[in-house]
Amino acid sequence: MLYDAYEVQRSLLAGASRMAGLGAGWLTNPANPWAYVSTSPLIAASLEVFAHASAPRGKPDFGIASTVIRGKTVAVREEIVLRKPFGQLKRFVREGVDKGPRLLIVAPMSGHFATLLRGTVERMLPKHDVYITDWRDAKLVPTSEGSFDFDDYIDYVIEFLETIGEANGERPHVIAVCQPAVPVYAAAALMNADKNKWRPKTLTMMGGPIDTRQAPTDVNTLATERPLSWFRQNVIATVPAIYPGAGRKVYPGFLQLAGFMAMNLGDHLTSHWEMFRHLVQGDDESADATRAFYDEYRSVADMTSEFYLQTVETVFQKHALPKGKLKHRGTKVDPRAITDTALLAIEGERDDISGLGQTRAALDFAEKLPKKDKKYYMAPGAGHYGIFNGSKWRNIIAPVVEDWIARND
Repeated sequence: MLYDAYEVQRSLLAGASRMAGLGAGWLTNPANPWAYVSTSPLIAASLEVFAHASAPRGKPDFGIASTVIRGKTVAVREEIVLRKPFGQLKRFVREGVDKGPRLLIVAPMSGHFATLLRGTVERMLPKHDVYITDWRDAKLVPTSEGSFDFDDYIDYVIEFLETIGEANGERPHVIAVCQPAVPVYAAAALMNADKNKWRPKTLTMMGGPIDTRQAPTDVNTLATERPLSWFRQNVIATVPAIYPGAGRKVYPGFLQLAGFMAMNLGDHLTSHWEMFRHLVQGDDESADATRAFYDEYRSVADMTSEFYLQTVETVFQKHALPKGKLKHRGTKVDPRAITDTALLAIEGERDDISGLGQTRAALDFAEKLPKKDKKYYMAPGAGHYGIFNGSKWRNIIAPVVEDWIARND
């Protein structure tokens, strides 16, 4: 019923958004005499903000058409290297350029699409052969494709790394942004233990919940103050019949978005107020920047219920990895097996999702990895989003990652 009610509301708002957008366009049309009435810019701006806030959104495009390598503009195209039911391995091919370390960026499966890391990809493209995990929206995956849980996530990461290695004959590097830090760290440990030929050369973990007992945030507290049964009963919904994944149990993306918006409601209201002011003043460029951010931020995807619930239980409630109790298909995940993958842990000083120390803990757990193969970096003034996107990422954090990859290539 929850999902059905949301779909009804979404349909109603889609119509209202369209009408509001038409109204805003009419009130700002130079051919319309009413456009010159003093109150028209205020009304048009209000309608436009509402139209943008209530518009339905699908999966965005990466839209990366080119990059600059040594002062030369190089065309970029997307290539699907491997398709799986719940995600695909995507490569950003730089036309005529096949040099540079092979880099897999593992995007979070946490309610947003991989395009949230567009800025991460763009910044790494000039010096690296970049791949990304392009996860599918669970509501679009038919139930005939089976389930997808925490173990499957680890399997996908290992298979993606092996695919890159086999194609290029080189061990790849990995960046895990936020949520995937735990399963990717587990994959690295398993591949090291098995002496897998394509184990990653380096693993960079950015704002990841390796040990959420360290400096717990509101997100961590929410996951621990209620039993798993509460999450199963209150946030898991059934995909409606209008989608290919009809009947699948999921944690809807719209609930995840509502939670994140509620955490920083004041900031989001301020952003929309600023957008309104820019529109009234005719500053379309500044307003467009806000639009672009929220177009991405509000584009959400569903997660399978089994993956979501296992993540809550394993990572946030039982702290299985830091307690040495994490298993993958019955096999213990031992961080001490990591002896040949250099680790870089990055945290943001103002991260309100993954507190300081949570990601750094990964370095301590890899007891047999030489000290020279471990590095920690705390980004001054960076929040969670700023670790992998924006000016701090481009100018301060990315050079640290690039240097670490180059040193260990």
